[in-house]
Amino acid sequence: MNKKFLSIFISIVFFIMLAACGQNSDSPEKDENKVEAGEEETAAPEENATQTIEYLGEEYTVPANVERIIITGAMEAMEDAVLLEVNPVGAVTVAGEFPEVYSSAMGNAESIGEKQEPNFEKILELQPDVILGTTKFPEEVIEKLEKIAPTILVSHISSDGEANLQLMAALAGKEEQADQILTEYQENVEAAKSTLTEQLADEKAAAVRIRGGEMFVYPEDVFFNTVLYGELGLEVPEEVQKAEAQEAISVEQLADMNPDYLFLQIPEGADGESSQIYEDIQANPILQNVEAFKNDHVYVNVVDPLLEGGPIYSRVLFLEQLRNKIEE
Repeated sequence: MNKKFLSIFISIVFFIMLAACGQNSDSPEKDENKVEAGEEETAAPEENATQTIEYLGEEYTVPANVERIIITGAMEAMEDAVLLEVNPVGAVTVAGEFPEVYSSAMGNAESIGEKQEPNFEKILELQPDVILGTTKFPEEVIEKLEKIAPTILVSHISSDGEANLQLMAALAGKEEQADQILTEYQENVEAAKSTLTEQLADEKAAAVRIRGGEMFVYPEDVFFNTVLYGELGLEVPEEVQKAEAQEAISVEQLADMNPDYLFLQIPEGADGESSQIYEDIQANPILQNVEAFKNDHVYVNVVDPLLEGGPIYSRVLFLEQLRNKIEE
């Protein structure tokens, strides 16, 4: 009887131990696997999550977390990056370098080519989340960019400056900062109107850009014309009204326009080049009877000549200098 009881007792202990081992081996492993699977299931959608951004009536699908922005061709976007303190991973260079006017936002950026010459291999290497191109790009360039990453073409029209800034803000998560900048700018516009409208009521102002030895004017919603005519409401010269794009004008046409205030943007080149160009213009006998020249109301490069004029950054700086020059 003792042997039989001992045998039964050993069998019971064996089954109890077997059951215990089964519980210990199943539960922790299963729980651990569930946690890992859960992490993978929640992480995957986050990696692939997207957002929809609306810009100038179009919708664009981009990653929910945009960290790697590339700017190619869109100098307007370069200015927006500076104003919003956004650091692209790649951006446009001029003669292989980032100009000083953009340098504050280009600390971590690599060159992806010149304004009209994107380096597609470099852009691909940088693995962008979003590419900001320009509406000036030809279709074949756009197609190549779109194969690399979601591509948004930034408008070069000055009146789209607010939308451009808000686009950059939406990509970088800086909407509140953009709203504050726009609010402050509009307040400055209203303050400028209160003093300049009466002072310039019977005056004519013009902004002229010199490129390759020629003088150019632009439509009233391009360049710094948005500030002069759109926001301050100054008289639009006939030559500007007729301009459908960048239009070259002769010395005689500038004399016929006869602006009271003239803002000349002359590219910086070799030492003293812009000064020499202005001296040559100033010495031209045809222009010596122009009111702006007669009254010393010609202002050269009041802001950096690389600035586009339409972006909010350009406007903020130009309006400030406009008030400094005319209200003084």
